[in-house]
Amino acid sequence: MKCSASIERRWARGMMLLGLLLMLMLSSIALMGAAEVWSTTRQHEQESELLFVGTQYQQAIRRYYYAAPSGKARMLPARLENLLSDDRFDVPVHHLRRLYPDPVTGSSDWGLVLVDDRIAGVHSPSDARPLKQTGFAPAQAGFEAKSSYKEWVFLFMPPRSARK
Repeated sequence: MKCSASIERRWARGMMLLGLLLMLMLSSIALMGAAEVWSTTRQHEQESELLFVGTQYQQAIRRYYYAAPSGKARMLPARLENLLSDDRFDVPVHHLRRLYPDPVTGSSDWGLVLVDDRIAGVHSPSDARPLKQTGFAPAQAGFEAKSSYKEWVFLFMPPRSARK
């Protein structure tokens, strides 16, 4: 009888240990799923921020170009800092509130699109694959089915008659 009670206790402890291991395994699976959801959500947020910031740079480059002082030729900015403080005027003009970092890499180093050594656009230097592949605004329709963020180019090209 004593032997039977000892076996029952060992069996009960074994079942409890098995139950704890099963619970640990299930909670680990749930945490991995939550981490995946968080990661995907974070990437969607970074993409939305990249679309916003890239558009801000694109619009600032356009404003810089068309804001040439009377009597001076229109030109693209030589540096991104020119968008912050356009010193072609007596009182500096601000085409951009601040220099934004790349939301995908977190770096302030953007890929630049140059035309005659002047900045016509920006892009993220990231080779990561975007989650968003369709459903872009008409101005960003060229971003559809791109394989990396560096292919999302926010570009302003001056009219052909203005280019050399």
